Amino acid sequence: MTELERLRELLDADKVKLGVHIRKMNTPGTPVYRSFENVAPAAAILIGSFGSTMLVHFYLGFAVLLAGCWWWLGKHMPRVKDGVFDRTAAMVLADDRTFQMWWAQGVLSLYAKATDGEERAATGRNDWRAWVRALPEDLETLSPDRRHQGE
Repeated sequence: MTELERLRELLDADKVKLGVHIRKMNTPGTPVYRSFENVAPAAAILIGSFGSTMLVHFYLGFAVLLAGCWWWLGKHMPRVKDGVFDRTAAMVLADDRTFQMWWAQGVLSLYAKATDGEERAATGRNDWRAWVRALPEDLETLSPDRRHQGE
């Protein structure tokens, strides 16, 4: 069994958590970036705010901008973050060379907790293959709320 296959098994069993640097992956040029989910909503908010200001009144434009920013930060961005994480995880776990390339760029990290309470983490500075090989068999199952690490 290769290190990536073991890592996939540990991730499926919630014994290891994959961290993704969301800000690095949600930029133009990465394969998981979707310009429509990043640019179109912001443009709609700004156009709606400017249009409301021009056609009705400054206060309505401000209210539209305020409501749009609340929606953007509170509702839309968490969905974007989850989408970037899911697309990145699917992409890097599909192929050994792809995982290695993104690991070397510092986009990925790994975290595990042993049953004795020892926490282990690996970042781009570490060898992820050696980290996976060194993991003990008796790892603690991590709670689902620890899904995302990093930014």
